Amino acid sequence: MEFLLAFDGHVHRYGGGYWLKFEIAEVEESEGRPHGLDYSFTLHGPDNRRLIGFDNAHGVPAKGSRFNKRPKAMDHWHRTETDEGRPYTFKDAETLIDDFFDEVERMLAEHGIPFEAVETKKGDKP
Repeated sequence: MEFLLAFDGHVHRYGGGYWLKFEIAEVEESEGRPHGLDYSFTLHGPDNRRLIGFDNAHGVPAKGSRFNKRPKAMDHWHRTETDEGRPYTFKDAETLIDDFFDEVERMLAEHGIPFEAVETKKGDKP
């Protein structure tokens, strides 16, 4: 868990003005946050719009039938800038960060941007 908490406040800048932001804190375990984490990992475009996000700021409906029960845990991700969120099954800290970076790599490739940070720093924006 310390591995994941170390990302808090970090910004990674990529070519073309794309950048990542990590916000993560330990919180009391609850039904919505059973792992005791409050987090938001986001990829932003050159215009600062969020393109991808993994977070647990709010719950999202289960995918599929409207009769599917809403997950109790609030973990979810936004695959595109217009995606309202889809449930994410939190397994562990390492899988969460790996899944996020996999999606970042996918999105950067779609925009022709190499998946190689040109700067990493602690702060709000690049």
